[in-house]
Amino acid sequence: MADHPTSSLRRALELLDALASDDAMSHGGWGVNRLAAHLGRDQSQVSRTLRVLAQAGYVERDAESMAYHLGWHLFALAARAGDQRLLAAGGPILRRLVEQELGERIHLSVMRGSEVLTLLTQGPPHAVQTVAWAGRLVTAHNTSSGRSLLIDLDLDELRRLFAGVEFGGGGPNAPGDVEDLYGRIVIARGRGYALVDEEFEPGLVAASAPVRDFRGDVVAALNVSAPKFRLGTRLPAAGQAIRAAANELSEQLGWDGRSSALGHGQIAPEVPA
Repeated sequence: MADHPTSSLRRALELLDALASDDAMSHGGWGVNRLAAHLGRDQSQVSRTLRVLAQAGYVERDAESMAYHLGWHLFALAARAGDQRLLAAGGPILRRLVEQELGERIHLSVMRGSEVLTLLTQGPPHAVQTVAWAGRLVTAHNTSSGRSLLIDLDLDELRRLFAGVEFGGGGPNAPGDVEDLYGRIVIARGRGYALVDEEFEPGLVAASAPVRDFRGDVVAALNVSAPKFRLGTRLPAAGQAIRAAANELSEQLGWDGRSSALGHGQIAPEVPA
């Protein structure tokens, strides 16, 4: 007997939920056997459903590991729909940062595996837009947004997340390995915001701060980036402005200003930039 459409849809959604789990994301996806065991399903049934999802672009399969992970189409939908409260509250804050405080391009980003996905971007009227940032994936280890999105992770969690990720390229000051990255995250954690100086690309500097939800979990990052000759001397002040704006956005998402995934009950005190 053919599956009822409602049952088939439910099974497909459960597969997507499983691939969106922290464990699956940190391992770069799960194979058919792992998914079937996790959901208590028949492997052939799981395999058929995954093929349909892959054809529609909702999942992708790694050619080497044969593991499935969430696909580009799903993230494109998320970038358009997303958390409506985050996007609705974020837009005015981005515009204010551009128009009244920093005068440089501002981004609102989220994690996608070991990379950063930009949801919203706002630039000054005079800026020339050379890259369509919204919906674009960039590396997390050498960007200020990535540093803020990773700010609560310990060294072991970072090692798992970046297992198999090649550190290299970017700017001359990019971290060389996970241990180097963790040291920079600790500094960002102490400040409450991250600063990068020619890590993503030569001549580019940036500042970012984490956005938290009502549980204190990091759900997004606000960042400003610009050429070093224009923002370099203002970078610490920009970091403080971004942190204040990120805290404001967090409060609109229900954050109480104290709880965080670190379990310390409060954000670490600021240290000199």
